[in-house]
Amino acid sequence: QVQLVESGGGLVQAGNSLRLSCVASGRTFSSSPMGWFRQAPGKEREFVAAITSTSSSTNYADSVKGRFTISRDNPKNTVYLQMNSLKPEDTAVYYCAQSTGGISLSARGYDYWGQGTQVTVSS
Repeated sequence: QVQLVESGGGLVQAGNSLRLSCVASGRTFSSSPMGWFRQAPGKEREFVAAITSTSSSTNYADSVKGRFTISRDNPKNTVYLQMNSLKPEDTAVYYCAQSTGGISLSARGYDYWGQGTQVTVSS
C-alpha cells in the first residue's frame, strides 16, 4: 500500500517562496509519475504540476508556469514543489499524488493521494 505524506506548507507573504515535499512509502515510487494538485475553498481540485518517473518530462498549469518547479529524488522517495513569487491566488490545500499509469494532467489519472498541506499567501 502506498502512503504519501506532504509537508512544507504554511503562511507566507506575497512574493515569497515555499518548498513543499511529499514522501512516499512503498517500492513503486521510482517507477511512478507524480503530480501536485491544489484545492481552494469552494473550488474544484486543480492540476498544478506533474513529473515523469525519470524526471525526463514535466508539465505545469499555465497559472504557475515560470514560478513553480516540480522535481523528485527517487532514492529518497520524495517529490518536491518549489513555489516562488507566490500570489494570494495560490492559497489552497496542496496535494501530491502518485500514478500507476502514465503522466497525467487530470486527477483521474492518479491512484494514491496524500492528506494535503495548507498554503496561505497573504497580500
